[in-house]
Amino acid sequence: MNTANSSDKKSEKDYSKYFTQVITPPSLKEAKKRGKSEIQYHDDFGIPEEFRGMGEGRKFYIRTYGCQMNEHDTEVMAGIFLALGYEPTDNTEDANVILLNTCAIRENAENKVFGELGHLKSLKMEKPDLLLGVCGCMSQEESVVNKILKTYHHVDMIFGTHNIHRLPHILNEAYMSKEMVVEVWSKEGDVIENLPKERKGQIKAWVNIMYGCDKFCTYCIVPYTRGKERSRRPEEIIQEVRHLAAQGYKEITLLGQNVNAYGKDFEDIQYGLGDLMDEIRKIDIPRVRFTTSHPRDFDDHLIEVLAKGGNLMDHIHLPVQSGSTDILKIMARKYTREQYLELVRKIKAAIPNVSLTTDIIVGYPNETEEQFEETLSLYREVGYETAYTFIYSPREGTPAAKMEDNVPMEVKKERLQRLNNLVNELSAEAMKKYEGQIVEVLVDGESKNNPDVLAGYTTKNKLVNFKGPKSAIGNIVKVKINEAKTWSLNGEMVEENEPAEVK
Repeated sequence: MNTANSSDKKSEKDYSKYFTQVITPPSLKEAKKRGKSEIQYHDDFGIPEEFRGMGEGRKFYIRTYGCQMNEHDTEVMAGIFLALGYEPTDNTEDANVILLNTCAIRENAENKVFGELGHLKSLKMEKPDLLLGVCGCMSQEESVVNKILKTYHHVDMIFGTHNIHRLPHILNEAYMSKEMVVEVWSKEGDVIENLPKERKGQIKAWVNIMYGCDKFCTYCIVPYTRGKERSRRPEEIIQEVRHLAAQGYKEITLLGQNVNAYGKDFEDIQYGLGDLMDEIRKIDIPRVRFTTSHPRDFDDHLIEVLAKGGNLMDHIHLPVQSGSTDILKIMARKYTREQYLELVRKIKAAIPNVSLTTDIIVGYPNETEEQFEETLSLYREVGYETAYTFIYSPREGTPAAKMEDNVPMEVKKERLQRLNNLVNELSAEAMKKYEGQIVEVLVDGESKNNPDVLAGYTTKNKLVNFKGPKSAIGNIVKVKINEAKTWSLNGEMVEENEPAEVK
């Protein structure tokens, strides 16, 4: 068994010799100093000759936690594994390498990973040659790395979000080393092009357009785990989208931790997300989406481009987090309630049928009942069609973790319930409007609950279940909605010549 140290009694500082590079704890002060000169662009990724065939006769398994960016990172790692000669497996017991691609945004996500590491210990004991690795955002946290080194000795390798392209080297070192391999870079990640990707399916694709975040919301660990904002060059992105269109993909989603800050780090050109989407809308791909946007960077030019419609979808996810200006200030969101509502007004004026969704945190430190009521009133005023709602929990290393978490848990839960009641109410109202309408649905495949039923999404990202031929999978078809539920729609496929009343 690979182990960093056989004694649990060693202090954390003793583990530093096992670090490939020194890991620094999250520091708001240091992170805000990060400069542009540290970033390098590489378009020459390739599998080193000495590692080709490493995976012959071996299988890999990757379990992904968290956001779309993590899912996309998994696609890249899977592509590298395949290029090395490994085969994929859906069964941990068949795997020769198991990677947990982790999320650090909430404590519950971390607890799931530690629980899974505990479950995998017996498998590692049965198969000593199995390589077990932890990667992703949790790996960028010093406290997490120290906990793994101290407690989970059966882990063979830990690597971060900035050095996925180093996977062949990390695997090779793990095979050769008797100690845990830890390669986590505190330095900013570079922009690496030409990375292989093994995408899930051939209908929808993620296209990463930028990395990192510079917003430093007081509750969020992402600026530390993902690094500063750094954009891919537009020509590389456009080439990737054209390639996906040529392969027959029907939908792409442009990804970034703060996607509409795209291009702000360019020094040689003035080029933002609006410019990029204006070019992509001319490419022959039916649907284009983007996520996740920050209200501070949602400029008028982006709204103007989105209003052109076509293959640019009329669904926008616009996280507000709170309806109270005072709480937004504590969160360091850098906009007020009034500024957010003005942005919504502009968007609705330009795109009258737009569907808006959001993220909301309840029970933030110092949140009063009156401030929570402001969140409820903003939700009604905007008329969101749905929301992701969360109870605040502190993340070690963030400024908010130093604040007194002074809203009792029973109050947090009660507020979340009231908010969710409102979310459900408005979602049901939004869905009810679809009854009797004919909508266009991009068919993903069979329903998770019934193989005889097909499932797909409308332009506004509403889930639709309907009966139809399997040949419809991967195509955009017209469906007449006959039943609206709170979170999904049921319908029947209609003849091609009936016009769709897209909502």
